Amino acid sequence: MNVPVTDPARLSLMLGELRLPMITRLWPEFAERADKEGWPATRLLSALVEHELADRSRRRIERHRTESHLPLGKTLECFDFSMVPMLSKPHLQALAAGDAWLEKGANLLLFGPPGAGKSHAAAGLGHALIDAGYRVFFTRADELVQRLQLARQSLQLTSAINKLDRFDLLIVDDISYVRKDQAETSVLFELIAQRYEHRSILITANQPFSEWNSVFPDPAMTIAAIDRLVHHATVFELNVESYRRRTAQANAFERDNYVSPPDAQRQLSDNPFD
Repeated sequence: MNVPVTDPARLSLMLGELRLPMITRLWPEFAERADKEGWPATRLLSALVEHELADRSRRRIERHRTESHLPLGKTLECFDFSMVPMLSKPHLQALAAGDAWLEKGANLLLFGPPGAGKSHAAAGLGHALIDAGYRVFFTRADELVQRLQLARQSLQLTSAINKLDRFDLLIVDDISYVRKDQAETSVLFELIAQRYEHRSILITANQPFSEWNSVFPDPAMTIAAIDRLVHHATVFELNVESYRRRTAQANAFERDNYVSPPDAQRQLSDNPFD
């Protein structure tokens, strides 16, 4: 029986039409190896599809990380949990799986003084959730309020809030720096109300709930916002001295007590310009 000859160029074009870039790149190498080693057709096809799926997952994660606006380098792996002992590493790693609490639209609230590591912990959790296949958006609270206010002015507030629904987790950093104005921060309440029991929010704050009257236009709105946020929420209180200040102090101590290695000391003593 005559076996039809496959045109490699045409096959690559067809794979390109099907948007299978990894298979398009790998199939000649894999096909040659399969011919030499006598692979069954199912093994060859399975190997190519596995690589395509892995590449597709990698590209999706890269795309989600870019759209998240998460600060680069702020991961859980580089977070010093010893500096914030009340923040449990196993607990945060469990939250990084995402499935249970994100599906319920539960929230996370991180309280603590400036420099306590709230933003880093929030960003680290965001990066881990993206690796787990979820979509995350990170924004400073004041920038979010400004964006939503502009949307309201152009009669696009509902659309703007709905667009945020595509993210499994919305991280709102530094809510305490927002100051109340009836025309502005009421949009923040509308966002919270829209996501209530629907999509998750992670909020970091320097101030306790008792001082949130400075954020929302009136006490009734403050109570309503807090009620929705805490109904299904995990609260972390990072009551520690500034993480940044302690790190700077530790670096300064190491610098002030640095002793040059013997080779360096010898080179300095041999310097003819001394």
